[in-house]
Amino acid sequence: MDEELLKNYARAGFGTKLAFGRSPALLIIDFVQAYLVEDSPLYAGVEATHAAAIRLIQAAREAKLKVVHTFVEYEPGGRNGGVFFRKVPALRCFERGVNPALSAFAPGLEPIAGETVIGKQYASAFFGTSLQALLTASGVDTVLIAGLSTSGCVRASAVDCCQHGFVPVVVRDAVGDRAAAPHEASLFDLQAKYAEVVGLEAALAYIAEVAQPARP
Repeated sequence: MDEELLKNYARAGFGTKLAFGRSPALLIIDFVQAYLVEDSPLYAGVEATHAAAIRLIQAAREAKLKVVHTFVEYEPGGRNGGVFFRKVPALRCFERGVNPALSAFAPGLEPIAGETVIGKQYASAFFGTSLQALLTASGVDTVLIAGLSTSGCVRASAVDCCQHGFVPVVVRDAVGDRAAAPHEASLFDLQAKYAEVVGLEAALAYIAEVAQPARP
């Protein structure tokens, strides 16, 4: 990262650290086969991200955190997808019934009993869904974020997470994109303005910490 850029942002007061809460949830955004199957129009080469997300969800489950999964699904013809569907033709693979294999959750990240699954049509996991109400009702104060893609649905969801009053914690190793430049630019912008961006090991340590019983 350019040193002058970092100094510029620091002088302007960006990048203040957010304190993590004691009641986190894990949000896995759109981690489906469409991003892992090489002949898919959305293939993104995110195999390492996939492995990191599996470690993250395993730790969250062991700690009994609330886990929420999102996926994208459109009505035939994309009639409920609006401008977003028209802007990104590759989203046609998420039309209901068109290609169930691509819409399937990635191996190791399939929802299990007790985990919430939310369908969405737009970039943010909060837009037009019950996610905000679910997190509020569950007493969540911090949201660990994994999934795809960093510059798209992850970024939009993290910004909305902040705007709804939850501390967004984007797990760098567990989010991915089809190119390094938009991935890194989005993480830089999120850390500067909206969220905390942490590595996988830091996220795992945080989960282990909150999983410990409270001291009397």
